[in-house]
Amino acid sequence: MTPQSYFMVIAPVDLSRESSLRELLASMNHREGVVNPNNDVIPFGRFERLHFARLVLLKDQTRGDLGVIGAPQAELPVYLAFLCDFDGPLDSFMSELAGQCEAGLRRLFSHCQGFSNGTHLARWMKQHNQRSATAYVNWIGRTMRQVREEDALRQSLESYIDGNQASLSRLAPTEARRELVSFVKREREAGRVVLTEPDATPLSWRVSNAIHLLGVPIVLLLLTPFLLLYLPIFVIQLRRRERSDAEIAPRPDPDHAANLARLEDHFVSNQFSAMGSLKPGLFRRWTLSFILWVIDYTTRYIFNRGHLARVNTIHFARWVFLDNKQRLLFASNYDGGLDSYMDDFINKVGWGLNLVFSNGIGYPKTNWLILDGAKDEQKFKYFIRRHELPTEVWYDAHPGLTTVNLERNTLIREGLERSSMSEGEARDWLRLF
Repeated sequence: MTPQSYFMVIAPVDLSRESSLRELLASMNHREGVVNPNNDVIPFGRFERLHFARLVLLKDQTRGDLGVIGAPQAELPVYLAFLCDFDGPLDSFMSELAGQCEAGLRRLFSHCQGFSNGTHLARWMKQHNQRSATAYVNWIGRTMRQVREEDALRQSLESYIDGNQASLSRLAPTEARRELVSFVKREREAGRVVLTEPDATPLSWRVSNAIHLLGVPIVLLLLTPFLLLYLPIFVIQLRRRERSDAEIAPRPDPDHAANLARLEDHFVSNQFSAMGSLKPGLFRRWTLSFILWVIDYTTRYIFNRGHLARVNTIHFARWVFLDNKQRLLFASNYDGGLDSYMDDFINKVGWGLNLVFSNGIGYPKTNWLILDGAKDEQKFKYFIRRHELPTEVWYDAHPGLTTVNLERNTLIREGLERSSMSEGEARDWLRLF
């Protein structure tokens, strides 16, 4: 198995060159919201291991909310963020990217503070890589090579089934499956269908994963006595804040909403980028840090086969602290429109939204950290839309393929590779087409 990796290169923008940077980012698209995968700056289509990529300017339009709650408004930079989700180790992919796109990346990062002609590109990118507090991968180990091969397999099988419906319909399910297995075998021998065996799981990943798998529960076990002692104090601190925290969820500015809408719904999948300030004080900072630390454990070992809790529409997602944990960025790649995406979360895991985002300024009022909050649907949607950022460049390596499609394609392949099936199992497998 080849595990997935990700990076987020982030650097402050030279504000005197912001408009030039926006022009360069726009040149990477065919039109607003639709990237040119072979653009001159970063030709994403060249990279066979790349699943998703985005370039977004982190310019917080809600920073003034600090003034509403009487908190100081320290000026923070506008950042350029470059995010990628890909197969295999970070170092090799970043080196490949820097090697193949050096000129374009230099043009891009020349708009950032501290980057000059003499800057060592790969080293600079690694130095500016911001680690995620929590990251989610829909299906750990499903590579882009597997995605492409399994989709080609499905298309080949569907074409054969369409052309042989009359004869296949007369066969029992196990016999029809046997005929399709024979067809795929002939196609593979002719080189028209390729199904590559997964690579061996890297030893270093298995070791680090095992250490993390055991280490987090051990740390939690050791902390349990202290957490139990602190719990009554935590509840008092939490309830005092929940009663006094301000809600800031007005209707989003129409121009802002229209700008976001122009970037969405060009394909079946979409991007989402949102940023906001944490409520002041160590209490919220430590609470959110602990929550994301625990969530990260669950996304590694529990929610790693098609679902984040009960939500199955997310391909990749991450939560990233910024500016010494003063702000949080959330970025995801998901299927469907934004309203259905938010409804999915509200209806299925509203408590999870509250756990994380109630630590941000202006979030709809919660009770006991997990109650209410997102259940006030209109306020929650206004809050989210206000904090959403326009994603200037977004690349999806498999447009048109949802998480459901990807899982179906994998099940088709697994059904072909099984040594035998019962009549019922074969009937269910045939329904995948």
